[in-house]
Amino acid sequence: MGTPGERTGGQLLVDCLLAQGVDTAFGVPGESYLAVLDALYDAADRLRFVGCRQEGGAAYMAEAHGQLTGRPGVCLVTRGPGATNASIGVHAARQNSTPMLLLVGQVELEHRGLEAFQEVEYRSFFDDLAKWVVEVQSADDIPAIVERAMTVACSDRPGPVVVSLPEDVLRELTTAVPGPCVEVEERPPSDGDIASVCGVLAGAERPVLLVGGGGWTDAGRVHLRSFAERNDLPVVVTFRRHDLFDNTDDRYAGEAGVAMPAAVRRALVEADVVVALNARFGEMATGAYTLFGAGSSERPPGQSIIHVHASEAEFGKVVDADRTVHAGPNEMAGALANVDLEGRARWARWRAERRSAFLDTLDCPPQLGELDMGEVTAWLRDRLPDDVIVANGAGNFSVWPNKFLVYGDRARLLGPQNGTMGYGLPAAVAAKLADPERTVVCFAGDGDLQMNMVELGTALQEDARPIVLVVDNSTYGTIRMHQEIHHPGRVVGTDLVNPDFVAIAGAYGLHAEQVVATADFAPAFERALASPTGALLHLVVATEQLTPRLTVDQARQDGA
Repeated sequence: MGTPGERTGGQLLVDCLLAQGVDTAFGVPGESYLAVLDALYDAADRLRFVGCRQEGGAAYMAEAHGQLTGRPGVCLVTRGPGATNASIGVHAARQNSTPMLLLVGQVELEHRGLEAFQEVEYRSFFDDLAKWVVEVQSADDIPAIVERAMTVACSDRPGPVVVSLPEDVLRELTTAVPGPCVEVEERPPSDGDIASVCGVLAGAERPVLLVGGGGWTDAGRVHLRSFAERNDLPVVVTFRRHDLFDNTDDRYAGEAGVAMPAAVRRALVEADVVVALNARFGEMATGAYTLFGAGSSERPPGQSIIHVHASEAEFGKVVDADRTVHAGPNEMAGALANVDLEGRARWARWRAERRSAFLDTLDCPPQLGELDMGEVTAWLRDRLPDDVIVANGAGNFSVWPNKFLVYGDRARLLGPQNGTMGYGLPAAVAAKLADPERTVVCFAGDGDLQMNMVELGTALQEDARPIVLVVDNSTYGTIRMHQEIHHPGRVVGTDLVNPDFVAIAGAYGLHAEQVVATADFAPAFERALASPTGALLHLVVATEQLTPRLTVDQARQDGA
């Protein structure tokens, strides 16, 4: 028996998570953190541990949970292979700017540096992926480290933190107690910052708000929309940030993402003032470093750029802005919400043109094959609930939810900015856990789904079952597209022979159907919506249709 008030490091860790408001954690069990698992047994009524099938899927779920809640998603994995499997989710959290905690079991302290079984040195392994990597040396240190981990994950540009937990530290007895719940306050803009931004915008003829990044709250989104509506400002969102601004609003002008539509690029090129609000000037937002003077590109004459961001590290990293404002997105949006800009009537026509050009991008040409995803997505635009959560992984199939759906002010999109396959299904499961009453739809490619199809087991076990739309073209479509453009007809490694997705989904207890014709999709989707066990619809599309506007034959002609 220990002295009164003593608990193991594992118990203390769980108590610290509870003190931080954590009620859900994702992971795969491992012997390196048995003391934590044992503590979770006693806290099961307060902290739900979602046992996943693979650490990569668990990390994706934690990242998606962080996106939806605004608090760090928590993932628990074992040493070595567990941590390396989970690293893909850490990378997703980094590029998505999502707060996340990866808690990793580690070999005992006295065995460190001896190449012990499954030993990995996490500081060097995760150094470029995480905001902070730390190894606990004593159970007494756990409260302070958890507090700092939560603070770092949520501060400035949100992101992942990795905490290494030696198993002997987790068994160690301690009288330390959890600290208070961390609440990170955003940095507000100064009055001078607001005056400067408004002064530049007031003199504009063709302004654009370029909005992106993580850390937004519901209130921040409301304030952003208020500012844009009051001043009739066109809004472009960055890659897979559609849900930051109501797409049905006449101010919404599209997404600066992969395969940026010409209409969106034109808005960014012709704008005389670009206010980048919490947006990273990454590869997608800059059109592969060809916009805003990024890389070797030249900025359009007379274009002014104002960069507002929560992290000073983003200033000048890619684009040299004319003015920078170090402030959090919600504080900045709140300060601008009731501002009325002088001269806003000047850009009414410009704003209307940008909106009209965006709406034109929703028109999709007829697709090859019996099942036309253009017609399917157009039907979904009118049918999906207003508060739908859409998740997708990576591949050419993601053009459908990313370019042909519209997201109202209550809808959410979960997508990996790091372009990682296999993200959609775990993210959809996490969404269904976070809000069981909402409709959650996962778009997945046939290759994409098979990266993490095993998480259908987690969906079954946790009764968190989304609707999964498998867009099956029997190929790794993105790579096949590049092969056909750069090496026409020389196809290697991209053909896929797929399993019976309907049978697999049925084995996991989902309603499942194959759909091969456009006319059959709507009734199948209605049955999916009505299913109490979730659903998987296997959508068979033409391999020759590489993208909505590019076929294999066209790609070969272009590449010849």
